[in-house]
Amino acid sequence: MLNVLERGFVWAGGTMFVTSLALTAWSYTMWLGVDREPTGWIGIVINGLLVTMFALHHSAFAREPIKNRLATLIPTRLLRSVYVWIASGLLVFMNWFWQPVGGTIYRVTGWPAWIFAIIQIAGIWMIARSARAIDPLELAGIRKPKMTDVELQTGGVYGLVRHPLYFGWVLSVFGAAHMTGDRLTFAVLTTSYLVIAIPWEERSLEREFGQSYRLYKQAVRWRIVPYLY
Repeated sequence: MLNVLERGFVWAGGTMFVTSLALTAWSYTMWLGVDREPTGWIGIVINGLLVTMFALHHSAFAREPIKNRLATLIPTRLLRSVYVWIASGLLVFMNWFWQPVGGTIYRVTGWPAWIFAIIQIAGIWMIARSARAIDPLELAGIRKPKMTDVELQTGGVYGLVRHPLYFGWVLSVFGAAHMTGDRLTFAVLTTSYLVIAIPWEERSLEREFGQSYRLYKQAVRWRIVPYLY
């Protein structure tokens, strides 16, 4: 009975994970793409706080003392699923309470708009390839993380930049042919979180993979955007 309940909890968390991502994609595509009158800085500040709340959860779960403490309260096999549940809930919360910013930065029409579409499609493809390399079911908390013989990804899209999933995100959120103030705010705030988080993430990877990751950093110089960062 316990195993059935655990599987239900894990799969429901995975469903919540996919739902939160779908909601984010819908919000960016539809709601954030609406032309509105500028609303001032209050909305930007509130949205910044929402992203910070989401980011703090990720940062907290990445800290070894907190993970060790949680391991005494939650079965190890469910830790990833609990993390996914909380992260997905916070993502839904962030989308639900996102404040309109308004304004239009630019709108590209005609055949040049296809260039932007190609950029966004390339970003989605890169996100998909990155997620596939690190196991989507593990990412969603459905499959238990490998405890031994974890392979450092260095080929494919990981040979272009060290964090190709983040590169795909940048292409997707900044590649809109119709850039509203709402989309730009979302793109800047979420990408800023990724840029800030990367040094901590890479320190964790160095602890896990040691010299292999240090050699990888030497071979693949760029973190997110080739020739820029």
